[in-house]
Amino acid sequence: MKIVNPVAKPFFVKWLVFFMGLVLLSFGVSLMIKASLGSAPWDVLHIGLYYQFGLSIGTWSIIMGFLILGATSWLTKKWPQVGAFLNMIFVGIFIDIFMAIPFFKTPESVIGAIAMLAAGLVINGFGMGFYIACDCGAGPRDSLMLALTEKTGKKISHIRLAMELFVLTGGWLLKGPISLGTILFCVTIGSIVGFTLPVCRKIVNYWIERSVYYENLNKRTIRVNHHDGFGKKAR
Repeated sequence: MKIVNPVAKPFFVKWLVFFMGLVLLSFGVSLMIKASLGSAPWDVLHIGLYYQFGLSIGTWSIIMGFLILGATSWLTKKWPQVGAFLNMIFVGIFIDIFMAIPFFKTPESVIGAIAMLAAGLVINGFGMGFYIACDCGAGPRDSLMLALTEKTGKKISHIRLAMELFVLTGGWLLKGPISLGTILFCVTIGSIVGFTLPVCRKIVNYWIERSVYYENLNKRTIRVNHHDGFGKKAR
């Protein structure tokens, strides 16, 4: 009798968790935007572009991601990984979906807004943790950071800080929302991801190991059934 695999194949588990990470990341971004207490630097830029030129926040996220991937490809002379393209497209789509939910509104109380902001930071961190743990390719902004680090020989922390300040300045000039949430994101996101990434890696590795185990178990069972079909007596 064939054993039915209750867990998907490792390849599908990996990409399923990757997309789950993108959904969580986008939801965290949307929570921070809806809290109206300031957003992450890149989102400040996207919102500023939305204020000045229309379209949608998610659309600007995709457009900027496309430009960043183009710059990264030019610097490295390589095509970005598939995960970077998927990150660019789907994060923008998911943000617009969450932002369009009718009952998803800014809390009336300051305490409610702060709670929404805090939840957005934590969920954002878990989203980053899951999609990074899958090793399907860095997102557009992380890809550019790595490319600039390789080209300049500077520390990643210095390159990241320079990028964030440059983007934040652009967002400020475009009237993007800079406030408490912006400061909290810049100060805490490194520590949050430092906590969530190891946890997410353990979860992802466990799911993949389970899927490999059941896949191998099914293969052994199929071989036994195949031999039994040729007249060998099953034990």
